[in-house]
Amino acid sequence: MAAFKIAAARRGSVPVDFDEQRTAVPIERREHRVSCVALPSQWADYDFLFSATVRWYPLEATGDDPVLSPAGIAVETVLDRARAITEQREPGRASLVQHELSGALSRMRPDRAGQLQVMAENVTLALREHDQERLDKLAEVRKDKAVWEHQRKYEQSKREYLGEDVLKDTGSAVVWWLAKNDDHLEKTVADLGLLAQLTSAANDTDVPDRLRDFLPQPQGNRPDLDVVDAPPASFVREPTAADHFEAFLSGMGFADGDDRRVMLAKQIADIIKTQERNETAEELLRRFDPPASYTSGDDAAGEPPGL
Repeated sequence: MAAFKIAAARRGSVPVDFDEQRTAVPIERREHRVSCVALPSQWADYDFLFSATVRWYPLEATGDDPVLSPAGIAVETVLDRARAITEQREPGRASLVQHELSGALSRMRPDRAGQLQVMAENVTLALREHDQERLDKLAEVRKDKAVWEHQRKYEQSKREYLGEDVLKDTGSAVVWWLAKNDDHLEKTVADLGLLAQLTSAANDTDVPDRLRDFLPQPQGNRPDLDVVDAPPASFVREPTAADHFEAFLSGMGFADGDDRRVMLAKQIADIIKTQERNETAEELLRRFDPPASYTSGDDAAGEPPGL
């Protein structure tokens, strides 16, 4: 007996908490896997697909109602917590929302009745394939629209700059041209007629009389016309549409008498008539396809009959 007492004294007494742990009922943990549960997003008709492993353990009973389906209560609790987050998030951020849910659901929290402690892990969140395709298309459209808007504003700004500043008048155009050509005066003077025409066209006005001497003189129909025979600058007129068409035909190699000149003139005249520019169309026809009476034998004297 003395020996047993000495041994017991050396071991010491058993801790109280250890005795309680030996006699306490072990906590029973449970889990349940949910897959592809539709949860609403911030956008109508775009649902997230939620999957996770739900875990829970029961709390001490506070009433007489037993918990018949703890798995159902635990899943409902997790889905409520997840839905409160997803319905405030845009569907295009599924991967970001997934990480947010993983953090929010990783904490044990009681259900509404206070019967279970519930959490979730292994959370995944995704969209249906066709919904993701629609979102990708919408994103591309928004990007294209943003680029188009940027280009439109750039072009509008450029037009305002050219129309209201650069081509406001010939003087502004000359200053702008000097800056573009590194202050080369000779080139600017040589291009003065072009700048005057460009400014007048931009403002839908005629070239001022004081600048008409700088306009390029139209070449005559005779290829052997000498510069000395050219009329004075004061008698120079603006080239008409028929003059430009004549230059085009000559450049194409269609000489006088070529039937293609008449054919093209008729076609161009028909097109111009559809734009209600009848005077220009009549000018082309008179010049390249005159009435038969003007070219008949009665016109040998160079005047139309009846004059």
